[in-house]
Amino acid sequence: MNDTVTFDQQHIWHPYSPTPAVMDPLPVASTTGVHLTLEDGRTLIDGMSSWWAACHGHGHPSLVAAAHRQIDTMSHIMFGGLTHRPAVDLAERLLRIAGEPLNRVFFCDSGSVSVEVAIKMALQYQRGKGHPERNRLITWRSGYHGDTFGPMSVCDPDGGMHSLWAGTLTEQIFAPAPPVRGTSVAQRHDYLRQVEELIDESVAAMIIEPVVQGAGGMRFHDHELVTGVRELCDRHGILFIADEIATGFGRTGDLLATRAAGVHADILCLGKALTGGFMSLAAVLATDEVASMIQKPEGGGALMHGPTFMANPLACAVATAALDLVEEGYWRETVPRIERELVRGLEPLRDLPGVADVRVLGAIGVVEMVHPVDMRAATEAAVAAGVWLRPFGRLIYTMPPFTATTEDVAEICTAVTAAAGARGAE
Repeated sequence: MNDTVTFDQQHIWHPYSPTPAVMDPLPVASTTGVHLTLEDGRTLIDGMSSWWAACHGHGHPSLVAAAHRQIDTMSHIMFGGLTHRPAVDLAERLLRIAGEPLNRVFFCDSGSVSVEVAIKMALQYQRGKGHPERNRLITWRSGYHGDTFGPMSVCDPDGGMHSLWAGTLTEQIFAPAPPVRGTSVAQRHDYLRQVEELIDESVAAMIIEPVVQGAGGMRFHDHELVTGVRELCDRHGILFIADEIATGFGRTGDLLATRAAGVHADILCLGKALTGGFMSLAAVLATDEVASMIQKPEGGGALMHGPTFMANPLACAVATAALDLVEEGYWRETVPRIERELVRGLEPLRDLPGVADVRVLGAIGVVEMVHPVDMRAATEAAVAAGVWLRPFGRLIYTMPPFTATTEDVAEICTAVTAAAGARGAE
């Protein structure tokens, strides 16, 4: 064990892990493009885009240049009482991408915090509307929205990572998990009817991950369900919060899943790929109607949140450069290609013993096993095949960078196959 790993195991926590971790972490020395270079000289394809964030690969020249320009001028100032051009430029760009009626932007530190802010917005909005009794959210099962307390309360209460906190978190309302992609019109209609029956006078908003549910199960559903949720919210006078932290900026093959469904959210959460994986930054977009209710005395008069690093100039400058890449649109060709290649490479796994399902959407490939994956065996198999993957639960999945070549995707599929066939994975 080298010095990096030794110190790490003695002193540092990793996500969802004890300390020391059950498995030694792999020490990374550098990154470039789709590759991670380990301290021992091995290179691995980052088949996870470092948890969806590095969608344009690591160290993209445009993002590096933007960071250098900004850091020489101003790396950080407080946002209380001050503003700066990088924040204005980024907000202008986000509003153009999201479209009307989203017209207000709140910058924060991470995706989880953006959901915290969205929940506050919804509760303050309902108070401003004269409905303080509307103090809960409705969502559907198999969802994941983050690790701070507000977002944990709307994660799947049983199968999610936060069941430990039952009885401590706000008790929200949970509909069944949405029917999977490709279900019939009748099935979708029946499902939305079930959801509507759960909406009562205590509900302030409905929050969902549109089209793709992330860490709650990597499940896909039809765009028409997103349209149906919008209609339910309108009918009952509640807000629609769309958590597009994972789906935004092209991952599913669409710029935004909500826009592809032909609807808008009242509150939209964005993060992960926002800076192209350079640093943490998130944004919450809202309508003027939401803002106007919050600023009423009954609504609190102001949005009650203020991160120290809110609208960090360095992060905003890099994010604007990342959105240049998004708007240039190269991913509109590469993501459909990656989707076709993932289908070609992963579909044969349906015939493997222990495989329950294979599904692909955009630059997302998922192999669901019948039983929980042996993480050590599956990870070691993938690494031996030259790819970094991070299985969890019964899932072995990949989210390649949009810059991945045909050869890269083929290597990823080989690694997923090796992981699925690893001892213990079935």
